[in-house]
Amino acid sequence: MRKIVLINCVKKKRAGKHKAKDLYVSTLFRYQLKYAKLFSEEIYILSAKYGLLELDDYIESYDLTLNNMSNDSRKKWTCKVLKQLQEKNITKEDRIVFLCGKKYLEYLAVYFKNNEIPLKTMGLGERLRFLKKEIMKRRRNERK
Repeated sequence: MRKIVLINCVKKKRAGKHKAKDLYVSTLFRYQLKYAKLFSEEIYILSAKYGLLELDDYIESYDLTLNNMSNDSRKKWTCKVLKQLQEKNITKEDRIVFLCGKKYLEYLAVYFKNNEIPLKTMGLGERLRFLKKEIMKRRRNERK
């Protein structure tokens, strides 16, 4: 069973065209990406505009969020992402770690049998503290 990490996009972006991993510049995104790299090499970004992105996909900056979409639009977005996941041979049997907010999880997480949502009940500050703590813990363990 594969372990795949899905990270949501964020509002704070660089202008212009960049690799997806470099476009998003918020502190939360940076920590989510560092955390994801601790336990998986298969990491994707969930973009409100583009759907599923690989870290090295080149994309233009945009101003769109799932938070402002209607339920119907979010359902269509979910169908698009599920199709993109299937194209990468990611199935409902795979282990999916969601590092995402509620709107990204809403219709997507229920599709997967083996999902983990470590940040599910946390606010922004709690998420940052959790991610920093876990990253530091891993670094300390690697030094031993």
